[in-house]
Amino acid sequence: MKMKRILITGGAGFVGSHLCKRLLNEGNEVICLDNYFTGAKSNIIELIDNPYFEIVRHDITESYYAEVDEIYNLACPASPVHYQYNPIKTIKTSVMGAINVLGLAKRVNAKVLQASTSEVYGDPLVHPQTESYWGHVNPIGIRSCYDEGKRCAETLFMDYHNQNKVAIKIIRIFNTYGPNMNPVDGRVVSNFIVQALQGKDITIFGDGLQTRSFQYIDDLIEGMTRMMASSLEFLGPVNLGNPNEFTMLELAEAIIELIGSKSKIIHLDLPQDDPKQRKPDISLANNKLDGWQPKIQLREGLVTTINYFDKLLLNS
Repeated sequence: MKMKRILITGGAGFVGSHLCKRLLNEGNEVICLDNYFTGAKSNIIELIDNPYFEIVRHDITESYYAEVDEIYNLACPASPVHYQYNPIKTIKTSVMGAINVLGLAKRVNAKVLQASTSEVYGDPLVHPQTESYWGHVNPIGIRSCYDEGKRCAETLFMDYHNQNKVAIKIIRIFNTYGPNMNPVDGRVVSNFIVQALQGKDITIFGDGLQTRSFQYIDDLIEGMTRMMASSLEFLGPVNLGNPNEFTMLELAEAIIELIGSKSKIIHLDLPQDDPKQRKPDISLANNKLDGWQPKIQLREGLVTTINYFDKLLLNS
């Protein structure tokens, strides 16, 4: 198999670091681009001595040039705490970042994959969510910088393909968890695990009956690499997520049990525009990506993730 040179924007982030490792292990040359707003060098430290791995500190809102065969565009803060910290920067990262990677792909004739999100469905009126659903999104709410930024990026990808024949792929990532998550990213899995390990109260927003579907990182990476390798005619968007649905209460109770924590569950007010239900229909991915479906279920993935956070907190 020919070695490919692959650019990963946001390569030092949670998802990007796992993707860097996977693509290096497959014998590729990888350029990791990151401005470290939410990514961390600690996520990729073990890869630094690999002669085929290159780290570039760069903000994707500025143009970047390199001769590459493939681009994975992952750059964007993905948790509410981080993307609401600087909403203008968030939407610029999604929109200008998409323009810059698409311009690069056009110039060097590279295939480019956009990491979009289940947030394009907003607070869905259809359950489970299929790729044909257009969503129910507030364009002026506190989550809009992320939701609408990702929706606009999808538009740009399709327009660059239709107008300039750029080879594109679009995936929509549902809730994903695993090692290398940022412990202060405000996501529900990392929040609950860190609170339980520290013996603090576990904070649930609302009644805790809102649902999410939790995908382990290894399953996502498998889906992403299969999507990049799929036929040029299949553009997406395609859902990548685990269709097993859990309430916030069920997640909190599972984490407390696995850790053996004395944490109590307390309830806070629900944030604005927080989705009530989230569950992917993955029949398209299963059909188009060689039978792709998640293999690692929640309790198994939580054990690995808890061990990661336990070591991280011990060393901090």
